[in-house]
Amino acid sequence: MATDHHGLEGSAAGGAEAAVRTYLDRIATREAEIHAWAWLDPDLALAAARAADAASEALPLGGRAIGIKDVLDTADMPTAYGSRIYEDHHPRWDAACVAALRAAGAIILGKTATTEFAALHPARTVNPLDPARTPGGSSSGSAAAVADGMVWAALGTQTAGSVIRPASFCGVVGYKPTFGTVNRSGLKPLSEFTDTIGVLARTVTDAASVIAAASGRPELRTLGTPPARPRIALCRTPYWEQAEAPAREALAVAADRFRAAGAIVVDCELPAACEGLADAGLRILVREARQALAHELRTSPHLLSTSLRQLFERDDPNDPAPYDAARRLAMECRVFFDDVVFSACEAILTPSTPGEAPIGLTSTGSPIFNHLWSLIHVPCVSLPGLAGPSGMPVGVQLVGQGGRDGALLAVAKWAEQALSPGD
Repeated sequence: MATDHHGLEGSAAGGAEAAVRTYLDRIATREAEIHAWAWLDPDLALAAARAADAASEALPLGGRAIGIKDVLDTADMPTAYGSRIYEDHHPRWDAACVAALRAAGAIILGKTATTEFAALHPARTVNPLDPARTPGGSSSGSAAAVADGMVWAALGTQTAGSVIRPASFCGVVGYKPTFGTVNRSGLKPLSEFTDTIGVLARTVTDAASVIAAASGRPELRTLGTPPARPRIALCRTPYWEQAEAPAREALAVAADRFRAAGAIVVDCELPAACEGLADAGLRILVREARQALAHELRTSPHLLSTSLRQLFERDDPNDPAPYDAARRLAMECRVFFDDVVFSACEAILTPSTPGEAPIGLTSTGSPIFNHLWSLIHVPCVSLPGLAGPSGMPVGVQLVGQGGRDGALLAVAKWAEQALSPGD
């Protein structure tokens, strides 16, 4: 397992500069194998750390080192979006969330690797727990850097499953807030309907504090106490047959531990219409990605990966009917969850991924247990603490009601303790 460096930040380790030096030492030792970073300037990071140490004002993230997924613009660092087209691209301003993190005192350590335009084509990043396996995508560098102790936390983005899946594969916490919680200005878009800025971190509390700062929602920094007996709906989803034995076992173990900790866990069956969410998600993603990358497709198609060009071919730009139907289904299912499921529970328990991180680096794994939640715009947290037969992490996912992130995070913090008693 990766060395745990999550406490090495701010004054807890003798100052921001000391913490950043520790992270940079770790990166120097491990980056040649892990390939978690798209861009890094140690001198710039150390200068920011010294400025944080000299600051007289106490800030929410004062001295915390954070990585930024390389689909989010940074004014003082290049942003390539994982694409050859933008290898020397230097934005003139920060993405809104990056500016907010700086204002909260965070040190932007560098840019973490991403798949091409946060889509399909993998980066060079490997899983730090087993370099033969994928770290997941598209927030591959963010998950790997946090898991390997290279940084305190890192921003990611999720269109289908790009925060939750790599969190599960790398054994860290992944938090995708309610859609729209974090302003997307300065994010290279892929799908307007689902693109969401989230975070990879070592604990639920750390993840919540990053999103609190990035979104201007300070209430998320203080996680409340869930009900004494939280009501948790166990949802295997319509895609349960795609869950491998490790994911099935992890879900059963998590449910048992939650019951032992006092939760009321009941099964939750989704209506037949929800089975169509997987296909709907793909239809929406393909059409919106083709529109979002229209300039690149027109001017530089030879610099796009084959997998991305093939994805575009699945959309008929002259027939919007399937896309419109897919959006309607997503909105109808959203109403069902609001009116029926979340009237009876505080959170849904469901798989994070089909199983352990797959062997091989040509794919980032399946988002089958993520995309449906992205489509209905609800907050999700992937929790580590369980492992499969190969010793690789297998996360479990808690899903909350849209707009009630604080309630979900409170349950997630309670669940985190239930999954790792004594840690």
